[in-house]
Amino acid sequence: MAQDIVTGIRLRSVALPLQTPISDAKVLTGRQRPMTEIAILFCEIETGAGHRGLGISYAKRAGGPGQFAHAGEIAPALLGADPSDIARAWDTLAWAGASAGRSGLAVQAIGAFDVALWDLKARRAGLPLAKLLGAQRESVRCYNTSGGFLHTPLEELLVNTDRSRAHGIGGIKLKVGQPDWAQDIARVSRVRAHLGDAFPLMVDANQQWDRPTALRMGRIFEAFNLIWIEEPLDCMDAAGHAALAAALDTPIATGEMLTSVGEHWDLIRQGGADVLMPDAPRVGGITPFLKVATLAEFAGLTIAPHFSMELHIHLAAALQREPWVEHFEWLEPLFNERLELEDGRMMVPTRPGLGLSLSDQALAWTRATAGFGSLG
Repeated sequence: MAQDIVTGIRLRSVALPLQTPISDAKVLTGRQRPMTEIAILFCEIETGAGHRGLGISYAKRAGGPGQFAHAGEIAPALLGADPSDIARAWDTLAWAGASAGRSGLAVQAIGAFDVALWDLKARRAGLPLAKLLGAQRESVRCYNTSGGFLHTPLEELLVNTDRSRAHGIGGIKLKVGQPDWAQDIARVSRVRAHLGDAFPLMVDANQQWDRPTALRMGRIFEAFNLIWIEEPLDCMDAAGHAALAAALDTPIATGEMLTSVGEHWDLIRQGGADVLMPDAPRVGGITPFLKVATLAEFAGLTIAPHFSMELHIHLAAALQREPWVEHFEWLEPLFNERLELEDGRMMVPTRPGLGLSLSDQALAWTRATAGFGSLG
């Protein structure tokens, strides 16, 4: 049988507008402006035998045009490759753009190709991606973040929590890290009382505390029976996170901003997380994500992938320890399909591959495209 090869690649840069400007602690501390859109990088791969795969990466606030440009520079290196050799393809793309580095924007661009190849492989096998990877479960615990941002007034926050629970969400995450820490305590206290003592509740400081503040706030938050405190410190401060993890009963969660397997390994070996939060697009796709997951498994860590629930539901379903998936409805307009929620859990799709197809809205929001090879 003749070898099937990659014959065509289409890149698509999509600007996803957000209905409301989004503010977390980075905005309130003056480090960033409110977020108004997300830059999405889609990669569509075709083979000579007619197989197709869809991949995704993204950037918030900055980096989208850079990802698209870098992806266009390295895409030709994948033409003629065997789509089954995904690890080899990752290395090929990494060497094609080696001078741009092995982390950050460079691997985020590779992530879209890598996800597309895994999607293609699962579609060709007629399996959901989770099944191709070796699923451990048919559903995954899920928590909502999009309803708990700091721009949301407290009373609206309570309405959002009720709506999330009614839709089948199993946990609520609140943003904290405001300059006035008393406001954080008041919001968390009010929501905890509203939810009751047992309902899963998390907080996320988005890297806005220094070490003394993080320890002080962590001790105050012990009273609220939190599932975790997320990103209390700068994402690269592995030693500081390790000290917090050792000092507090509440688990420490971090990792979403790391963009290589090596950065995750440094965090893990220093004991900087109880809950690891890798982001497959940010770390370079599914291939490096699986390496991070193996390191986390041997370290005894829980994994809660960051963002991109449409992708991460499949990866979380294949993890050994019971994970969490983050629920954001922001990306839903980009796809024709929807994920199902039930009794606090997100159901693993049964459609082949990721089970996703681009919507007409995604096409309408497209700002730039680039094609390579022969496209059907």
